[in-house]
Amino acid sequence: MSAPAPPKRLYIKTYGCQMNVYDSERMADVLSPLGYGMTDDPANADLVVLNTCHIREKATEKVYSELGKIREMKDARRAEGQTMTIAVAGCVAQAEGEEIMRRQPAVDLVVGPQAYHQLPELIARSHRARGERLSAEFAPEEKFDVLSATRRPTGVTAFLTVQEGCDKFCTFCVVPYTRGGEWSRPAADIEAEARSLAAQGVREITLLGQNVNAYNGANDAGEGLAGLARRLAEIPGVDRIRYTTSHPRDMDDTLIAAHGDLDALMPYLHLPVQSGSDKILKAMNRAHTAESYVRLIEKIRASRADMAISGDFIVGFPGERDSDFEATLQLVRDVNYASAFTFKYSRRPGTPAAAMPGQVAEEVKDERLARLNALLDEQARAFNQSQVGRILPVLFERPGRHEGQLIGRSPYLQAVHAIAPPHMIGQIVPVRIEAAARMSLSGVLAEALTPA
Repeated sequence: MSAPAPPKRLYIKTYGCQMNVYDSERMADVLSPLGYGMTDDPANADLVVLNTCHIREKATEKVYSELGKIREMKDARRAEGQTMTIAVAGCVAQAEGEEIMRRQPAVDLVVGPQAYHQLPELIARSHRARGERLSAEFAPEEKFDVLSATRRPTGVTAFLTVQEGCDKFCTFCVVPYTRGGEWSRPAADIEAEARSLAAQGVREITLLGQNVNAYNGANDAGEGLAGLARRLAEIPGVDRIRYTTSHPRDMDDTLIAAHGDLDALMPYLHLPVQSGSDKILKAMNRAHTAESYVRLIEKIRASRADMAISGDFIVGFPGERDSDFEATLQLVRDVNYASAFTFKYSRRPGTPAAAMPGQVAEEVKDERLARLNALLDEQARAFNQSQVGRILPVLFERPGRHEGQLIGRSPYLQAVHAIAPPHMIGQIVPVRIEAAARMSLSGVLAEALTPA
């Protein structure tokens, strides 16, 4: 009887968004039947995958820098008679294509975000014909069709992709070019995956999509994201549902109403606005105004008064004047955010904004970003402080750094620390909040406060 093949070691480095975290998890799943197990050490990996993001500033150059280091590891393994396959996946792979292999010949495979299910075939091909290494033009439904419906979640929360791509064509964004048009997974397939996750102990599911609230996956019934959320809320064990990232144009009345009457749908909404200036919003091709965004937030809060709002902001977009930036600060004051993500505008090659006149100086961007962050930080602290004295249901996820401590999440996505027994991991427990910091809350179990 022949000896079993030695296990293969897989190293994946993930850049960017939660969609990429999800994709990396599925890459590991699809490669597992080939004998690949995860390693944290790229120098000892048989297969190295860089799952890239094209959104952040200098993202492409960071990938090439990382590839230079990995090439040295590959050369060292070759000197010892061992092999290493290098794959570049994700949005940089889609955007750069064969240019990656031209600039860095050590790369064996380039795999676009819709084609990672073909990794096993491409790995085999790479050993036979270096001419067939680029796979970036496959429909998203093909990707999901071939992936196993079963996953191995690592905790009591999980991401679940329901929608990919974007049809909005914001002038600063490469997603429509790297992820393609909007496409929604069939609701039945999502439900099957969610049931599998729940059976393995997942209590909270975050639905993912580039424009997740554009979801329309049940074509026979016209089911949008609200209908999907209601469907998933019926699954035993699924107690919490979140979704990200949304676009204001797709926040319809049915989804707003669902936040008011669906207990499983958490009162936390990430709804990027990007700017408070109508002039800049028009240049960004956002197709909403500052006023329409504020009215939308008011409508959402009328449906659920305790809704926590998170947002995205870009400062220093081409043509942004002091008055435009002041309009952004005023919008922040009007909305009052619980949290937010802020960025300095950076040119993305191939996007319309990259060629726009009126590029803003870096020192101006820095000053505006500091002012915006100071205001948003003040609001986030005030929101956290407003929870002190409340009893919040907390889903405990993992042990904390201190002896006997657990860490979980409030309905508003805040990290909550409390002294609690380990068996409470995976349970939703009432916690009285006693203190608030900038990024987290701390409290005690409500039952510990009840007299015997």
